[in-house]
Amino acid sequence: MDAELSALAAAGATALVQQMVTDRWPQVRDRAVAFFSRRRGGDQAVIEGELEASRARLVAARGAEDQDAEAAVQAEWRNRLRRTLRSDPAAAAQLRALLDELGPVPSAQRQVAVHNTIKGGAQHRTAIQAGSVGNLTIGTPRPPTTR
Repeated sequence: MDAELSALAAAGATALVQQMVTDRWPQVRDRAVAFFSRRRGGDQAVIEGELEASRARLVAARGAEDQDAEAAVQAEWRNRLRRTLRSDPAAAAQLRALLDELGPVPSAQRQVAVHNTIKGGAQHRTAIQAGSVGNLTIGTPRPPTTR
């Protein structure tokens, strides 16, 4: 059961952090505040402040291309969700329902930064740019044939 709760906590943290940088964040934040405040008996304003502080750290980390800082934000919420799930068995069903409701982040809302640089001499070569190529192996280019 612990592995299942860990997986659910990881999925919840991933979804929460992904939503922090979308237009849906205010609604998701309100749902997260309600989820955590029910369990901890905590002050909703405090929980909202913690979520907004995490969002600010995430935005700054993405701006600085600091993947470690991004991972730290996600780890913080994964651990927090894990503790919540361990202390309240009913929370698992409610978190699953919330994740189902959120669904995947629409691709139009995903933020991806791409930086391409091509360097070389005077020779003409082929350059391929793709979002995903899979298991493609690229070898040494052959010189053009003459006829």
